[in-house]
Amino acid sequence: MNDHWAHAGLVLPSAEQTPATFLASEIASQPDNWARAQSIATRHRALLPGIGERVAAIGCGTSLFMARAYAARRELAGYGPTDAWPAGQIPNGRRYDRYVVICRSGTTTEVIAALRALPAETPRTIICSSPGTPVLALGDSILIDEVDERSVVQTRFATTTLAILRWSLGEDLTPVIAQARAVLAEDPAESLAAVRRADQITFTGMGFAAALAEEAALKLREACQSWTESYLATEYRHGPISIAAPGRAVWAFGPLLPGLAADIAATGAHLEHRDIDPMADLVRVHRLCVLRAADLGLDPDHPRSLTRSVVLDS
Repeated sequence: MNDHWAHAGLVLPSAEQTPATFLASEIASQPDNWARAQSIATRHRALLPGIGERVAAIGCGTSLFMARAYAARRELAGYGPTDAWPAGQIPNGRRYDRYVVICRSGTTTEVIAALRALPAETPRTIICSSPGTPVLALGDSILIDEVDERSVVQTRFATTTLAILRWSLGEDLTPVIAQARAVLAEDPAESLAAVRRADQITFTGMGFAAALAEEAALKLREACQSWTESYLATEYRHGPISIAAPGRAVWAFGPLLPGLAADIAATGAHLEHRDIDPMADLVRVHRLCVLRAADLGLDPDHPRSLTRSVVLDS
């Protein structure tokens, strides 16, 4: 068992005893935000990539994972070639018809530098939640300040951005919204009991679920300093499964690969899986962040060594 949980007889707080945080309230607002995202996507249709365009989506951290999720959904929908790149390492010499840039703070150094270096003739759409910030002047902007966050840990800005992009692909998110609302109606102390004290969690997924698996792992590292990893599900058995053991968990987003459940059971690790949209399943991870942070006496609104934006010295 991880040192975090090593104290025998630790009494875990119930959901009702969990300290109020900005993170918790921002998590709870997500289904309503995703519903409003449909009208945002419609209103900004001209700024969002159309069928046949060659697109690059760009971001850092959580925003990069949303870019990867969007790229996977867009290609699956047959809308055209879509790459996702970290703002700090965009390859040279590739032609795109439009860039989609995701940046909550509007001040991230790598994003600003990337925007200034992109070909001036190529349209770029910027999705941001922070008014009056530098990135907004560097392209065509979709400002969604109604989902800005006071917690350093991103939740609703990221998922609402992905919802806007998914609606723009013609997806109907009504069932996903219903799933997220059902998740929020549960008692997390009961529904997450099997992973609440796991000393290690590995997330897996395929397609856009793989990107959300990366985001899930990041959320737990940020909010409660958990030991988490994430892998493409087809790669999990090529080495990473060796970390699975009793007291640890594997959380699978999206459909399970044949034989994976049996392979995980043989390790003694717990398999966490629900047959719901990975974006709704991510809300379950968000709630786990709040629970585990409370268990450990951590403030998930102000994670260790993190700030709202990475602004580097010039």
